[in-house]
Amino acid sequence: MFGLPLSALPLGFTTPALLAALLLLPALWVLLRVVPPRPRDISFPPTRLLFGLSPREETSSRSPWWLTALRLLLAALLVLAAAGPIWNPPPAGTKASGPLVLVVDQGWAAAAQWQARMSAAHALVDSAEQQGRGIALLPTGDVPRDTTLLTPAATRDRLRSLAPLPYAPPRQEALTRAADILAATPEASLVFLSDGVDAATDATPSSALAVLKDERAQVISGGLPTPLALAAPHNATDALTVKVLRPLGAASLPRNGKVEAKDRRGLLLGEAPFSLGEGVTGTEARFTLPVEMRNDITRLEIAGERSAGAVQLLDRNARRRTVGVISGTSTDRGQPLLAPTYYITRALAPYADLRVAETGSATDNINRFLDERLPILILTDVGTIPEATRARLQHFVEQGGVLVRFSGPRLANTRDDLLPVRLRHGGRVLGGSLSWEEPQKLGALPAEGPFHELHVPGDVTVRRQVLAEPDGTLRERTWATLADGTPLVTGRRIGKGALVLFHVTADASWSSLPLSGTFVDMLRKIITLADTPPAAPPESPDAAQNTQNAPAAPPLAPRQVLDGFGAFTTPGPLARAIPADFRGEASAHHPPGFYGPPESLVAVNTLGPDAQPVLLDFTALGARVEAVESGTPQDLRGPVLLAIMLLVLLDSLAVLWLTGGLSRRGGRNVAALFLAGLLVAGNATLWPAAPAHAQQLPATDTTSTKPATEANAFATQATSQTRFAYVRTGDAAVDDISRQGLDALGSFLRQRTAIMPGDSMGVDLERDELAFFPLIYWPISPDAPPPSPQALARLDAYMKQGGTVVFDTRDAIEGADQPGMPLTPARARLREILSSLDIPALTPIPRDHVLTKAFYLLRDFPGRFTGGTTWVEALPETLEEAEDRPARAGDGVSPIIITSNDLAGAWAVGEDGVPLLPLTPGAPRQREMAFRAGANMAMYVLTGNYKADQVHVPSLLKRLGQ
Repeated sequence: MFGLPLSALPLGFTTPALLAALLLLPALWVLLRVVPPRPRDISFPPTRLLFGLSPREETSSRSPWWLTALRLLLAALLVLAAAGPIWNPPPAGTKASGPLVLVVDQGWAAAAQWQARMSAAHALVDSAEQQGRGIALLPTGDVPRDTTLLTPAATRDRLRSLAPLPYAPPRQEALTRAADILAATPEASLVFLSDGVDAATDATPSSALAVLKDERAQVISGGLPTPLALAAPHNATDALTVKVLRPLGAASLPRNGKVEAKDRRGLLLGEAPFSLGEGVTGTEARFTLPVEMRNDITRLEIAGERSAGAVQLLDRNARRRTVGVISGTSTDRGQPLLAPTYYITRALAPYADLRVAETGSATDNINRFLDERLPILILTDVGTIPEATRARLQHFVEQGGVLVRFSGPRLANTRDDLLPVRLRHGGRVLGGSLSWEEPQKLGALPAEGPFHELHVPGDVTVRRQVLAEPDGTLRERTWATLADGTPLVTGRRIGKGALVLFHVTADASWSSLPLSGTFVDMLRKIITLADTPPAAPPESPDAAQNTQNAPAAPPLAPRQVLDGFGAFTTPGPLARAIPADFRGEASAHHPPGFYGPPESLVAVNTLGPDAQPVLLDFTALGARVEAVESGTPQDLRGPVLLAIMLLVLLDSLAVLWLTGGLSRRGGRNVAALFLAGLLVAGNATLWPAAPAHAQQLPATDTTSTKPATEANAFATQATSQTRFAYVRTGDAAVDDISRQGLDALGSFLRQRTAIMPGDSMGVDLERDELAFFPLIYWPISPDAPPPSPQALARLDAYMKQGGTVVFDTRDAIEGADQPGMPLTPARARLREILSSLDIPALTPIPRDHVLTKAFYLLRDFPGRFTGGTTWVEALPETLEEAEDRPARAGDGVSPIIITSNDLAGAWAVGEDGVPLLPLTPGAPRQREMAFRAGANMAMYVLTGNYKADQVHVPSLLKRLGQ
């Protein structure tokens, strides 16, 4: 034993140099012999003291030998603990004199316990070094082309460079090469360090495993926790699910865990527990998060399982589907609630990505969406479709796309064969020919369609529909019917895709179906029919015959890939681009990760949706199998530290006994408490504590409390009453006029209207909250410093959220509105400000604008001056109004009003009620009209467009049937 090298000994040390401290033990022998003498009890009376005197002086100079030996043993154990003792079990492998052929699995299944496997491999190398054997190292992921034997030192270096791969490399080449070495060298032996897992879709051939039957071969596998894997994530309508798998044939002991969901930045979005019962090899982890959060998930991984197989990456296609919506009706921006696309987008927005074609012809939009390869298209009342576009749509459905069509006047009066059933010319209308006396309710949901699980509502009625021609296939293609049996929804599968027709419109003009929850459920069921995104459709029937000549989509380069442990890393030299339609599992040239541009990443995973790992049964093959953990080094510091604690306890008790401490009252209690403390410390030593995590404390405001107090006071004052605000320009004179003018306008409103505004308030665009005020007056001062981009962004958000800003350049007296006049400094500053704001198109106030009749009937809006023009948001251009839609699109509140008439200057009065500034030209009623203009603006921003609606009340009542 002592002739062997230190590395061959079963007992090793992490810091063997500290063992030199054992040479100091003899010196401790002398130091530990001295112990204080035991105190004696002597009676106080002098006579008794005289009788007890001894002529000879006695002093104890040596401690008991057993106490000294105890302390020497304690010191030796302290030295051993500091040196880090490690027990190295005898390595596995056969006793042979020839070369050792070591085959090491590098698949993803070995990653979770990679350190234990490498320790077993190093133990095999140490054993081969003791026996003077050469080593042929054959990793399954990188089999060397030659079979040159390596020295133990070179083998250790090669083992340190190995790492698990994020896929399952084939074992055939490594095992075949090992069989050739065994056949050429009879004295050689084989050790296969295997992860024991095979993919059912790419199982290792039995011919390659036949070499393990050789009596010179041994398999090291098992003895470690079974690797777990993830596969087949599915983002359903109610939850995101992912399969948790363990190899078939693995130990059937129950196992619990959790799957974590993370976003692109690695932030944890949710956790889903899973439980694998006894004998169960697969289960599901379910994330019932809101759909908005589920759509942000890009990575699923099993907590604590460091393996690429325990990770599933999600790209855009896997998270949710994209739906293109095309309307054949004219766009009416003024009344979006009447648009058919409104109901579709509201129904599908939480469950799919929507792309609504707002402009352009229906044909152009169809071709554009087909070019973008959307999996689902919805056409609302699209009638005539050109032949070439119809051919592309036909190919789109055959290749897996879903085409949903809604009826309408255009579809009812055209001939179209791109439908699931043949239609009759015209429609079925309430009160007309081929009609019913009463609106029909929804009837049955046949089992042949996807809606059979839905509840049939009793409040859905249909007033008009397009009828299907009866034939032999009508029944099997009917997915929903009315109470009289006529089809309401029909559909059929064409190739890999589906073609669906709603026999009513997508809006509420023909039926109340779009207003019900059943409409949402139907659309959700339909979008699940979509298969994977279809291939690029041909441009025409002739192009369909020449698809081989069409240019292929560009390949997608690797952007971020996984290593064997499931961590993101940069692509290696072997990583290659994948085709745009790649659907396979990871490999050496296509490692798992994200491919393509950042806006449309494609995910490649270690395991595909249908993968099922299988545990290799080496015993059935006739191979000798040994567990991996049997050769794993074991750290002995824990037991040594426990022995030290026990010896410290014994030493303390011995000292108490020698000094008589145990005989005194309370000595036993002290010993018991001391023993309990040591036991607690020993338990903490043997059982390491769970890793501590820093508590996420809420962020504290490091600024002083004064700004927060001022902000609270500002909010309290602004919300206590309805108040108008003005922008503080920094010019005291201008700010005073703005404040006094708005205060005077408030007094005028309290006297003449039902508005009871409070005193005005000045706001700082840089830091004050603007949402408290319905109207903000901004006098443009050329000398004031320009606002920062942050301030303008806050102002832009205020206007988009319903606020109104009145910009007043106060330069009408200079003739700035006259044609050919140069820009005044105030107007130049206003143009600079507006260039940074997202403002709508502006127009001078029309004669019939709501501002002209919100409270007073006005023709213009004077202030101190009368020559300026007042600008507001331009009304959208309206189409010619049809007879059935007499109500014109109402004009909303303009977020911006621009004037140059100096409104605040005309309103401002002093404390005595005397106007502060003169008027130009100073007409008798100019100031009164300025106040009336301010009253109309206040009423306009507070009440909106109610005045515009009043003239249409008769038409509205007629439309409502009242």
